[in-house]
Amino acid sequence: MRQLLNSSFRSLPLPIADYALIGNCRTAALIGKDCSIDWLCVPRFDSAACLSALLGTIDHGCWKLEPEEALISTSRQYCGDTLILETRLTTGSGEVVVTDYMPKLDGHTSIIRRVKGVRGRVRMRFFLRLRFDYGFTVPWVTRLHDEEGIRAIAGPDQVIIRSSIPLQSEELNTVAYFEIAEQEEETFVLQHAASHLPVPDRLDVDALLNETQEWWEAWSAQCTYHGPWREAVMRSLIVLKALTYSPTGGIVAAPTTSLPEDLGGIRNWDYRYCWLRDAALTLSALISCGYHEEAQAWNDWLHRSIAGDAAQTQIMYGVSGERMLREWSVENLPGYHNAKPVRIGNAASDQIQLDIYGVMAHVAQLGRNAGLSRSHSSWALQTNLLNRLELKWRDPDHGIWEVRGGTRQFVHSKVMAWLAFDCALKDMVRYNLSGPYERWQEIREALHNDICSYGFNVGIGSFVQYYGSDGVDASLLILPLVGFLPISDPRIQSTIKVIEKKLLSGGLIRRYETEDNVDGLNSEEGAFLACSFWLADVYALDGRKEAANALFERLLALRNDVGLLAEEYDAHQKVQLGNFPQGFSHLALIHTALLLSGELQE
Repeated sequence: MRQLLNSSFRSLPLPIADYALIGNCRTAALIGKDCSIDWLCVPRFDSAACLSALLGTIDHGCWKLEPEEALISTSRQYCGDTLILETRLTTGSGEVVVTDYMPKLDGHTSIIRRVKGVRGRVRMRFFLRLRFDYGFTVPWVTRLHDEEGIRAIAGPDQVIIRSSIPLQSEELNTVAYFEIAEQEEETFVLQHAASHLPVPDRLDVDALLNETQEWWEAWSAQCTYHGPWREAVMRSLIVLKALTYSPTGGIVAAPTTSLPEDLGGIRNWDYRYCWLRDAALTLSALISCGYHEEAQAWNDWLHRSIAGDAAQTQIMYGVSGERMLREWSVENLPGYHNAKPVRIGNAASDQIQLDIYGVMAHVAQLGRNAGLSRSHSSWALQTNLLNRLELKWRDPDHGIWEVRGGTRQFVHSKVMAWLAFDCALKDMVRYNLSGPYERWQEIREALHNDICSYGFNVGIGSFVQYYGSDGVDASLLILPLVGFLPISDPRIQSTIKVIEKKLLSGGLIRRYETEDNVDGLNSEEGAFLACSFWLADVYALDGRKEAANALFERLLALRNDVGLLAEEYDAHQKVQLGNFPQGFSHLALIHTALLLSGELQE
């Protein structure tokens, strides 16, 4: 009997950037460079994980395919413009390629893993530890009848593993040992279904591989961007598409929870939900690259999710529009490299954030410009929200960064409230829409005067994070980008200089000065990648194209080997931080590429 936990089994998860994503537009999995699937929630993004080693150790669930002897090298790539991952493993005895994908067209959530010999002869090990309920529940495992494979059941879930080779049990794990010679291959299939349903039918893996590749290639071919950074833009678009929940049109911010913004710290949040802000900005990127179907689906999701009293509009919802996103901690998970707590749900769902009105108005404007249908109902919804904003724009809120240190009069929030009325007024003229034009015009003017009077600190020569503050915030870079003031305005120019002075760290931008403890967390964090893209946007708007290009290229170089970005980056430790891959980072990348290429749709 081979020793199960030999030296090749690591005790902690890999660096965040060492993971890659596969998905089926319902959920997603993260696969390490060592071919270990360390994160999988089934059947939805926000379901409980059955593989949770990403937030603990292998004891909390993983699925590993590895050579028995030491690796000499490993490399990986996506197969063209798809989400099919190929990992090449080289040992002293030979070389194999592991192909991982989740069929988009399969009725269940499935993962297909194929090992193919390239040269020589490599002895391989299959290791699976299923642990439902975020690593807590050990399933009941039985063998399948009349075929090689197992069935694992825990409460409402069943997972079927089908194999081309015999599987055996060792210490409550499922293992197999096999040898792969040149041109030989072995295939393993994981399928999830409700436990009260029959065992899912066997899959035609060859047909599904072809169909999955053709589906992604057809989707990618719709992209209208053909500028100098097409590879980076295309990969980012694929990530954004992978974060959509196709049954409803909801778009999650990231497929993970509690990957820390500060290694070992407490800035650990659950991002497997649909933020109105993030989703609207995602649609802005998709529409600008020629993708309208997703915008229409999200528009329908939005109507269903916020239906009812406008006063009850939330900043985020579940993938089907769920409102109750209670936050709690998973005590049995130690967290990514011991960063606790591991949070499920998000208490920020109860916050007030005025900026959501502005981003939704902007994406509605883009949708009208792109000729999307349902413009009449969209305007009715927009009017309802603006009527609510009329009553709320003077109130303090929690801001774009969802601070937990109390509400304030955040300048970015006020500017985005101004944008909500600005977009509506312009659309009323352009599309002959009815509404209280004069009243909204007065509110827009009142907002502008209010922000300029109380949001600009003459002493430091800059707009500030919130009224009465002497600190700055990277979100202030948005002011010239949304047209609140021209880039040439002296107040904007001086604000940019103060932001560079106070928030630049290692050539990248932090969100704000955490030393002030405005967020109530009393901890550090890395540079926020989306904010750094905003700085490149501002440079471009200011005519500093060389500086914009240089910063953009610097940011592109931070992507991992398969083109993925997390939420933040620690320039000193040179590691990606935060939930991964992060939609906000990728949509900001797309926006900057379009702006620098002169292809941004307004």
